[in-house]
Amino acid sequence: MVSSTNNRKLKKFTKYRDVMAEINRKGAAIYREKEHGDQLVINFPYSVNYIHSYANDSKFFLGLADGKLFGSRCAKCDYVFATPRSHCMFCGEQTSWKLLPKKGKVHSWTTCEFGSEAFLRETPYNLALIEFAGVNSLFMTRLKDCSLDDIYVGMPVEARFARKPEYLVRDVWFVPSGSAGRK
Repeated sequence: MVSSTNNRKLKKFTKYRDVMAEINRKGAAIYREKEHGDQLVINFPYSVNYIHSYANDSKFFLGLADGKLFGSRCAKCDYVFATPRSHCMFCGEQTSWKLLPKKGKVHSWTTCEFGSEAFLRETPYNLALIEFAGVNSLFMTRLKDCSLDDIYVGMPVEARFARKPEYLVRDVWFVPSGSAGRK
C-alpha cells in the first residue's frame, strides 16, 4: 500500500504503458483520465491455490506426460473425438479412450496477439486446429517453430510434449513435420 506521505510524490500519467512502468518501479501511480479525473492504480499481488481434479479426463493429461495423445471413440456410432469426452455428443453413448496419431495437418489457424498469464511469454503465438486421419473432430493447440508466413492449410505437423509435464493442456503443441521443436 501507499502511505499518505507518499501520495504527494506519486506521478500522474495519461498513457497506460507509463502507468504500468511506474507501478513496476514504485508500486503505485496515478492515471489521469479526462472524463473521470485522477485514478489511483496500485500493484496488488493476488494468489490462489486451486485444487482441481481432472476426474474422467485424467487419462488425457497423464497421456501427455507419457508423450501420448488420447481422444475418445463412440462404440455405437463410431465417431472419434480429438478432444476426449465421456459421452458421445451425437447419440449419448459412453465413449472409450482412443490413442490418436501424433501427426496431422493444419485445418485452420489464427495468431493470438494477447494471451492469458500462462501464454504471455509466447505472445504473439499461433493457435491451430489440427486434423488427424481417422478422427472426426479437430484438436486445438499451439503451433510452434514456424512463422505466420510458413503456415498453410494442409501443412503437415506433428505433436511435441513437454519434457517436464505440468499436467496442463500446454504440455502438448504441434510443430511443422521434421522440426526439432522441444521444450
